Amino acid sequence: MSRHIPEKNGAKKVKRMESKTVVKNGIGFGSVLAITISWSVNHSIIWAIIHGCFSWLYVIYYAITR
Repeated sequence: MSRHIPEKNGAKKVKRMESKTVVKNGIGFGSVLAITISWSVNHSIIWAIIHGCFSWLYVIYYAITR
């Protein structure tokens, strides 16, 4: 993304703005996947939260046991 900043002599100066797509606060893909799998198997919010905390460990466990 760039923004044009006019200068006094008529030339345009381009200021580059970098955008970072890193999620600082939030849940990752592994947690969402674990919660979704847990909900589809158990239909329990408590288990979904617990499995979401274990994230990829639960996903791997589910893949091995199914």
